[in-house]
Amino acid sequence: MRPLTGLFPIEDYPALLVGLNAPDDAAVYSLNAEQAIISTVDFFPPVVDDPYAFGAIAAANALSDVYAMGGEPLMAINLAAFPDNLDMGILSEILRGGAEKVKEAGAVIAGGHTVTDREPKYGLAVTGIVHPSQIIAKQGAQPGDKLVLTKRLGTGVITTALKQGGANAAHVEAAVTSMSRLNRDAARVARAMGVHAMTDITGYSLLGHSHEMAHLSGVNLHIQHKALHWLLGAREYAERDIFPGGTGRNRIYFEQWVRFDKDVDDVVQQLLFDPQTSGGLLMAIEPDKAETLCNQLTNVGEIAAIIGDVSPGDGQVIIVSSSSQPRLDVFIER
Repeated sequence: MRPLTGLFPIEDYPALLVGLNAPDDAAVYSLNAEQAIISTVDFFPPVVDDPYAFGAIAAANALSDVYAMGGEPLMAINLAAFPDNLDMGILSEILRGGAEKVKEAGAVIAGGHTVTDREPKYGLAVTGIVHPSQIIAKQGAQPGDKLVLTKRLGTGVITTALKQGGANAAHVEAAVTSMSRLNRDAARVARAMGVHAMTDITGYSLLGHSHEMAHLSGVNLHIQHKALHWLLGAREYAERDIFPGGTGRNRIYFEQWVRFDKDVDDVVQQLLFDPQTSGGLLMAIEPDKAETLCNQLTNVGEIAAIIGDVSPGDGQVIIVSSSSQPRLDVFIER
């Protein structure tokens, strides 16, 4: 996209508050002093076998970018690709899963477009709204801030294990529940608490999206890997070297900005590059509000933890070891 920036100089489009000049989770266009439109799009092939669940997950993933900007979704347009030799009932279930998730978000499906393709794909183009003064971009993290993360990590390895026929059904069910959960309540709490910066954790992995926040904010992020919550099964599949292809691509590109403490083992390092689907929100907030933020997130049903802090820097992500003992629910299977 970088070559396109020359076609659209930022000074020629003053109403474009967030665009190609500082890439974020979604574009934001000012309508007036009180309203700005959020626009985003996301679609991908199935990550689970159940068509309805796939539709719901894809919709939650697309809606997440609106929430990550501090906004609320208004409407969505279906984007679908589907083979002409498959039962159309499958496509109907995919669309139903997406539509019910959009309805849960308080938005509406307003149309769509479908093409024939060899592999099914589904997602949404979403339009949302936000007050211009309440936009939460990636670039607002400040030295001294604490980092708070919602949801568990590990969806990439679990869905890959499912595709390979080696996933535990309970692990898949927990991952589907996590991926299907809207980031709506978490974003509303974040907005009310005045977080400085926020992004959702999706395909670029925790480390990739953390670097984006660090780079755009002109800081370094320090993440305590023992403070992270993981889905049950994540470590097990990682130890069996079950990773999606995106893990390696993420590591090749983002590891130039990542440093690991010497006691962070290779499995954890690789897991931290695991691409997520419909992951949680990473937030930077002033330190005296971090505990309250976590408590309020927990009160609305979110899994949340303080996972690190922010220091002056140049876009580095440093993975450190916490002084506290790791929680038993992190890597021990039940």
